[in-house]
Parts: sequence; C-alpha cells; structure tokens
Amino acid sequence: MTTASANRGQVPSGCANSSYTTDVFSDRVTWSLRGRVTLVRLSRPEKRNAIDGKMVEAIGSAFNRLPKETSAVVLYGEGDHFCAGADLNELAKHSGLDLVRFSRSLYEVLNRIEYGPVPVIAALHGGVIGGGLELAAAAHIRIAERDTYYALPEGMRGIFVGGGGAVRIPRLIGTSRMIDMVLTGRTYSAERDELGFAQYVVENGDGLTTAVELAERIARNTAISNFAAVQALPRIARADSEAGFLMESLMAALAVSDDEAQTRLHDFLDKRAAKVLHRSVAGE
Repeated sequence: MTTASANRGQVPSGCANSSYTTDVFSDRVTWSLRGRVTLVRLSRPEKRNAIDGKMVEAIGSAFNRLPKETSAVVLYGEGDHFCAGADLNELAKHSGLDLVRFSRSLYEVLNRIEYGPVPVIAALHGGVIGGGLELAAAAHIRIAERDTYYALPEGMRGIFVGGGGAVRIPRLIGTSRMIDMVLTGRTYSAERDELGFAQYVVENGDGLTTAVELAERIARNTAISNFAAVQALPRIARADSEAGFLMESLMAALAVSDDEAQTRLHDFLDKRAAKVLHRSVAGE
C-alpha cells in the first residue's frame, strides 16, 4: 500500500478546524466533530468497508447520536474504497426472512440519512459498489475523486439490490441505465459526472477536503433553510404540481419568518451583507 492510499480516509489537518472530538461506535464506524460539522467514517478498510449487520447498526447509531451542534455531516470511507457493498460472506449465511429483515434495517438507516435533520455530504473514492452506491445515493450531495467508479454487480452474483437502490439510484441516473448496470455489470467512472452519480468531481486525494469545506459553508446557512432544502425539495419533486406549489409556499413563509432569516435580510438591505458573485468551485 502506498503512502497516498494509506492516508485515504484520514481528515487532512488543514481542511477544518483542528479542534474536534471523536467517538467510536464499533470497529466499523467512527465520527469526529469539527465545529458544526460531524464527520462519519466507515472504518472497515480490510474489507473495503463492506456492509454487514454490525456496520448497519453502527451507521444507525452514528446518525442517531449526532452532536446537537451538528449543522452538516460528511460521510466517507477509510482506506482505498468508499464502500464495496454488502458483505457477501454474511449474505451467504442467510436466506428468506433473515435477508428481508437485513434489508429493512438498512432501509431504516438510509432513510435516517436522507430524511434526517441536516444535509449529508458523501466523499467518494475508489469503489462505490452495490450497497455502497445505495448508501451514497441516500446522501444529499456527493463528491467523487477521479478514481471513483460505480458498479451494481448484483446480476452477476445472482442477487438483487436490497438497500433502497431500486428507488434512489434511478432518480440519479435513470431506470434504463440502472437496468443496464445490473444486467451487464457495466461500470462507470467518476469522469462521467454528467450522468448524475455525483455533483462534484475533484482530484484524487481532494474529496474529503472539498466535502468538509462544502459542509462548513452549508453549516453557515440558517437551520430552517437547510431543513427546507433536504426535507421539502425531495418531497416537492415527487408531488403533483398543485401539492408542490402549496408545500413550497408554506415552506417559504416558515423560512422567512425565522428570526435569523430576518436578521440576514435586513443586513442585506442595509448593505451589511455581500452580494452574490460567481465563484469557481470544485467540479465546475
């Protein structure tokens, strides 16, 4: 293993406030609090961060126990890969009802990520495979390093997606493309970012730094604005137009009535806040 790969999944000291606390939920997952950003790390590099029952429980515990200061979360993987999907050693030991229960537990955890109170940014590198892609799809923003690749090898293994991928992944890339990936084992590189797997593509080694920088920027928004973005927008997108318009108007009224929002609006009107200027960001 090279030094670069050995350091993958380690938070660069300069990418965020150096003051942080760390908690360990199991030998599978740890989190670090850096200011208002919580970093959740998949910590099973010897298995390419493959998902087993213990990891599902650990991810759930991490997102259940986010520090109250948390305004944004960065989810990333230790080692050479973000996540290689389900641990097939465990799947091979179970069948029928046990696997239904495993899927249901995974749904619960991934729903907690997607429908939780704060934005979640996934920093991707290496393999994002099967259940790893399902996990990444539950995040609100995905940043991929150039060596990232995506795969759904379930068809070759004689299995099927079981972590919500049949619902979430087509929203990103379309149903036909997902069918192709499952049937043929086709993989995609992060270079094809226009397909919708990730919103940003950055150089190898820069994914986590970029994710933390974005999370810190997001954490400076008002809590109600962030909540509206991750809670209301997905539901509006799936609603019919009339219901969507109503949800939007109610959310807009709720957001603007927030005390912090009123302060920020008056700061802008009184020329104490900066105007919006175009700035180049990663992946643009």
